[in-house]
Amino acid sequence: MNPSKKAQKRYHPALAAVLGISLLAFNQANADDHSMLKSPYGEGDMAGASNLMTPDKAIEAMKYMTTGTVVSIGRTYESDMPLFGARVFAVRGTGGLAGGPLGKNNVIWMDDFLATEIGQVGTQFDGLAHIGIGDEDKQFYGGTPADEVIGSYGVKKLGLEHVKPFFTRGILIDMVALKGRSLEAGEEITADDIKAALEKQGTAPPGQGDVVLFHTGWGQHWIKDNDKFNSGCPGIGLGAAAYLIDAGIAIAGADTWPVEVVPNPDPELAFPVHQELIAKNGIFIHENIATERLADAGVYEFAYIFNPMPIKGATGSAGAPLAVY
Repeated sequence: MNPSKKAQKRYHPALAAVLGISLLAFNQANADDHSMLKSPYGEGDMAGASNLMTPDKAIEAMKYMTTGTVVSIGRTYESDMPLFGARVFAVRGTGGLAGGPLGKNNVIWMDDFLATEIGQVGTQFDGLAHIGIGDEDKQFYGGTPADEVIGSYGVKKLGLEHVKPFFTRGILIDMVALKGRSLEAGEEITADDIKAALEKQGTAPPGQGDVVLFHTGWGQHWIKDNDKFNSGCPGIGLGAAAYLIDAGIAIAGADTWPVEVVPNPDPELAFPVHQELIAKNGIFIHENIATERLADAGVYEFAYIFNPMPIKGATGSAGAPLAVY
């Protein structure tokens, strides 16, 4: 199946047009409709929007690599970083040498032990098994029943081992520059905000297979004020999500812990953007990105390079994405 052609047949815009209602209204009205959980890339797909990573996308991304500057946009993993809920991050050394001396050259070495939710702390990449929909009838991406996903030793389907490496065009949406200030918790980024920021930056709109990162200024609270960082955050709402889905992006990211706005303007909704992007469309989410490293340099387009850790059965991945410009 040709991913490019298949992605153009996304069910949301088509059905919205048929029913004569907006995409946003359609999504909200069908938040619990499991018939919506169909992969745009064919039945049984477990790679999601990483299917859009073609040689042509890599070649396209290379044109943004004009200065040879390589920047890590991932944050340092450390015990002091803000964590969601009761998640933990603990590194333990061996309490001495792990081995040696060995050989005439007296080689010695150290090891370490890491205890954490490896894919759901720090700069984290949300996989397809991370978010689902349902009460009695629980499903994940592609309509995969929960009992076919959940496993005691990692997920049985939709694990990170199926996600393809990313080498594609990256776009920074600088909301701080647009608003002239850092955004506040609960402040929603709309589709109109995205369009206004793109126009101000002189940046072409996102296209199929692109990665879109939002700079909100929320990263300034990282470690400095973890309580504030975790209390909520600015982020995209359902309207912005619909815009990104229609554009056919591969990943949405931000300098916040959920990328979407928290609390949601609708107090009855909990993380609905995660469901729209991941569960319904196979679009990945990259959280806690150090977007200020791009915003401070005035870089709005770049090559985004990231290979999720291929941990079989994992719901997410740690790691440091690269921006090359």
